[in-house]
Amino acid sequence: MKYFKFLILTCFLGILFSCGGDDDICESGEGTPRMKIAFKSAESGKEVTVDSLYVAVDYGSGTKVQLGKTANVASRLIPLRVDDAPYTDIYVKTRLNGTESKVRINYTTKAVYVSPGCGIKKTYENLTTELITSTVVKKVEVDLNQIENEDKTNIFLLF
Repeated sequence: MKYFKFLILTCFLGILFSCGGDDDICESGEGTPRMKIAFKSAESGKEVTVDSLYVAVDYGSGTKVQLGKTANVASRLIPLRVDDAPYTDIYVKTRLNGTESKVRINYTTKAVYVSPGCGIKKTYENLTTELITSTVVKKVEVDLNQIENEDKTNIFLLF
């Protein structure tokens, strides 16, 4: 019985001291931010809601990663490349079997140390866009040329 109490006490103390604080968990938006895109009408220049949107991204492997379909969307968050490449290619279409537009997002990256749990996050600066294929998207406007968080819209796609 004496050994059993010692074992229970040791397990309890081990559990008590193994609980870490919140400083090692990266949950409060401290990671690498995604780019926020919104949509405007090409005729009026006013923000619009797109009834269906299909987005794919080429992260450097040569294959497009489908980010899925969203319906009735006013803005969308898109993760950019985290390697040292100076651009990310984004493919946008409004119908499943429709034609897609290719938008190249050019930027420079900067690495910032956050914490032991989060590690290093990338921030994107000097954003410029290049509309490579303009089928669905007619024009691209840069609203904010740096990405430090996900709160503000960086790019507007004009349909």
